[in-house]
Amino acid sequence: MATKRIELRRLVALVAGALRPPPGPGRIMLALACGITVHLVFAAAVFAMIAAMFFGMSRSLGTVPWPWAALTNALLLLQFPLVHSVLLTRRGGRWLTRLMPAPHGSTLGTTSYAIIASIGLLALFVLWTPTEVIWWRADGITFWVIATAYAASWLLLMKASFDAGAEVQSGALGWMSLMANRRPVFPDMPVGGLFRLIRQPIYAAFALTLWTVPVWTPDQLALAVCYSAYCLLAPRLKERRFAARYGERFDRYRASVPYVLPRFAPLRNSSDQQ
Repeated sequence: MATKRIELRRLVALVAGALRPPPGPGRIMLALACGITVHLVFAAAVFAMIAAMFFGMSRSLGTVPWPWAALTNALLLLQFPLVHSVLLTRRGGRWLTRLMPAPHGSTLGTTSYAIIASIGLLALFVLWTPTEVIWWRADGITFWVIATAYAASWLLLMKASFDAGAEVQSGALGWMSLMANRRPVFPDMPVGGLFRLIRQPIYAAFALTLWTVPVWTPDQLALAVCYSAYCLLAPRLKERRFAARYGERFDRYRASVPYVLPRFAPLRNSSDQQ
């Protein structure tokens, strides 16, 4: 509970600082421009992702002729995980700080990252060229069961993102911190909410969205297999960063909480984790 109160106070302070920014017209205009951009692109990417996968990737705007469409789709599949992983490295972080005017690049790092990641996802789901082959389409009660599971998977993803720090996941931390003219204060190591059950709930929930769709096509299968593998392997890099940052605290957390499959058993030493 103490950790939740601290996080809530941090969020309130972030929003309050953004609503009452200190003077600096140029800084404020840059922060607002970045804020509008990141949230518009983020919302468009999420909407495109939900809609495209709901129809099994059978409806999109890509019109590349075959067989070149196969190469284009493969590049679209690979660009997001590759860029996503590179930008999370130290070199990628330094590159992000150079994208915005000095001296605000470092403050806007999380916002720049969210913009680039959202553009990558939007490109994948809008520019995909469908095979126009549909293997199976749910109907009747089966459709409603699967559609409910699909919606539940997205709700889990939203919950996991909130538990990890919604302001970081959405890109709000950077531009709101710039508005308040302060250094970004990142959330603490997440151990509450869904993070009490597994260490990687965001990746697990995203993997669930890939497999709970009511329409199955070769396109959806390629997406599900590729990104499920990414959801299993990519968090290893994240955990290396956490181990270096939090040391023994993360080691204790990792020893007591499973990776992606929950044990549904009471956690031990939860007070130590928090």
